[in-house]
Amino acid sequence: MSLKFTVRRLSLVPFAALAMAGAVSLTACDNRTPKADRDRAQVDAAIDKTRDATVAAANKAAELAEKARDQTVAFAKSPQVRQDAEKLTEALKNVGTVAAAKVDDAAITASVTAGLAKDAELSAKQISVVTRAGSVKLTGPAPSAEAKARASDIAKSVSGVASVDNQLEVRAM
Repeated sequence: MSLKFTVRRLSLVPFAALAMAGAVSLTACDNRTPKADRDRAQVDAAIDKTRDATVAAANKAAELAEKARDQTVAFAKSPQVRQDAEKLTEALKNVGTVAAAKVDDAAITASVTAGLAKDAELSAKQISVVTRAGSVKLTGPAPSAEAKARASDIAKSVSGVASVDNQLEVRAM
């Protein structure tokens, strides 16, 4: 019996050695060292710090954007901006009125000149017609006092004419 026991004991020795070798090799597979653990901790800390800084920057940007929006709204509602807007509106109305008046003046001048051209005694080529704000000024020669008076009547008959300044000179043509 003692022989059998020894044989069995001897047969377990290789298994124990194999188990020890496996344990040693498993610990060797874990190549973590205290330095690697420190490095990993530093990287994790840097990532956390970066995330915190990014969140803080995003919050600050949102705060500044809201402040800028509020200031813009306040500025747009300020009395000075309202006054400027009213002045601009009035100026635009005046520009429209002036432009319309210039168009009207040009139309009046064309109509008066066309009316003068229809008169056999008056020379539309020699009579200057200038219109400003509906006031018509006639200059140039007229063959007679009657023709001069007809020129005034022709100008007064045109729609939009406020007044006529007849400076035609009576002279033979």
